[in-house]
Amino acid sequence: MELNDHVYDRIVDLCNEGNAFVEKGKNNQAIESFVAALDLVPLPKNIWEASTWIYTAIGDTYFLNGEYEKAKSNILNALNCPDGISNPFILLRLGQSLFECGELDHAKEHLLRAFMLEGYKIFSKEDDKYFDLIKDLI
Repeated sequence: MELNDHVYDRIVDLCNEGNAFVEKGKNNQAIESFVAALDLVPLPKNIWEASTWIYTAIGDTYFLNGEYEKAKSNILNALNCPDGISNPFILLRLGQSLFECGELDHAKEHLLRAFMLEGYKIFSKEDDKYFDLIKDLI
């Protein structure tokens, strides 16, 4: 199934707007744009590829805001959308969010899976504490 072209174009516009807000450090406005984009995705949301990247964008922005529970919730939604479970960035952000929520065992699992898919390079621009959590398991 594919989204109607008009709906898809509007979703892309809202996500681009959200990305522009993130670049300017206006994360709350970015989240509003991403949520507006997600609202355009038909139910059930978890069957649409667009939901994968929209939930990821929302979760990532919450992570950047330090709102780790909200980040975790949205990244878990992304994980359950098409190709989410095989996306190293989603696994990384989920592991980091779990780490920040104090769920270290679950964090290790997802960080290790991100490492297995992408290698160390996915951690190269991240705080060392996340890689340190799994380095003894590698």
